[in-house]
Amino acid sequence: MRVKVISRNPDEYLRETKFDIHKVVRNYDPALHPFEAAREYTRALNAVKLEKVFAKPFIGNLDGHRDGVSCIAKHPKRLSVLISGAFDGEVRVWDIAQRISLRDFVAHNGIIRGITYTPSGDHFITLGDDKCIKTWKSLVPQFGEEEEPINTVLSKTVLTGISHHRKKPIFATSGEVCQIWEESRNEPIRTIEWGVYSLHDIVFNPVESNILAACASDRSIILYDMRENKPLRKVIMNLKTNKLSWNPMEAYIFTCANEDYNLYTFDSRNLKQPVNLHRDHVGAVTFVDYSPTGKEFVSGSYDKSIRIFEMDKGHSREIYHTKRMQRVTCVHWSLDNKYIMSGSDEMNIRIWKARASEKLGPLKPREKAALRYSETLKEKFASHPQIKRISRHRHVPKHIYNAQRELRIVKEKVKRKEANRRAHSKPGEVPFVPERHKNILKEQK
Repeated sequence: MRVKVISRNPDEYLRETKFDIHKVVRNYDPALHPFEAAREYTRALNAVKLEKVFAKPFIGNLDGHRDGVSCIAKHPKRLSVLISGAFDGEVRVWDIAQRISLRDFVAHNGIIRGITYTPSGDHFITLGDDKCIKTWKSLVPQFGEEEEPINTVLSKTVLTGISHHRKKPIFATSGEVCQIWEESRNEPIRTIEWGVYSLHDIVFNPVESNILAACASDRSIILYDMRENKPLRKVIMNLKTNKLSWNPMEAYIFTCANEDYNLYTFDSRNLKQPVNLHRDHVGAVTFVDYSPTGKEFVSGSYDKSIRIFEMDKGHSREIYHTKRMQRVTCVHWSLDNKYIMSGSDEMNIRIWKARASEKLGPLKPREKAALRYSETLKEKFASHPQIKRISRHRHVPKHIYNAQRELRIVKEKVKRKEANRRAHSKPGEVPFVPERHKNILKEQK
């Protein structure tokens, strides 16, 4: 007697779990799924709501400074190391993972204006109101050994900012003039100036590393090239620019934080008008920093909030705030693209998630697949009114909500006045000026 036996591979009909749960085999014929769109819409709506439920961006804080935090610097090779300077001249080196201070010492008399690591991460450089540029070892000194700088340079001019070259042992300082220094020399190797009273920020381009950009007191943004004897060009704005950040992926794009509550993204090849105007802050924007991907940037403001913008969008996708956080002085995006560090006036450094609802820690393959499916559904139904309303909604503090309403009334009043003038004037006498062009005065070469 012959018996026929059907042989099946268990991997084809069992799920990836410990239990013998049979896989659900799905037929993708659209004729068999008449309610597919309705079911997917419901899943997208639930995914957006769950994203709000799990949105807990604040992770922790680094407490220890006895005065407001003035500047922060990231270690170029170690994600868990952060260095910060305060208004009382104190420097602290932090272990972010354990949230403890590894070192603390008084580096300068007065405010620490700038702090940066060397490309190797073996040393860091600080400068302060005492006109001193000091180089320190990154290693913690041994027991009984005093904190002493390995090199001290006394500048002839006031110093306000510092930026280090990505690879070479060269750094630039801003102040009354732009100065280029070598780490091994006590005199600047080059001084570049362009008739401005002072510069308060300077940044090396991470891609085209011979290019620098500086923010000046005459409301201008100046571009320098180390290979040239004079500055390249500058653009003058209506109000002062506080901080500037280059896009790490696109060499010619930079974003600047302005006193008029807005951020402007420029293309350095054409400074006549900004590529994009980013608005939502209700106070002067004090700091801006790009993510490692170059697709987003984070900004801090005097309105006691932090906002995350997509580079090609005019409005922020996220706002972070707490009751105790005061004016934000500095904010940085971590090199692993997962965290944001912010320093503020009330002596505290806070750590946030870059994506508010993201789960920390390792994910199982099925969790990753479920998250990808949810993201796809949210993109598919992003323009639906209900899902768009839920995904855009953010709770903001009362003072920001009231300030936004006042600014909205002012802007509507200005638009109405311009429209009335245009309607009751000769054709072409009151031309229409786009919003992006209003705050740019002129470009000089």
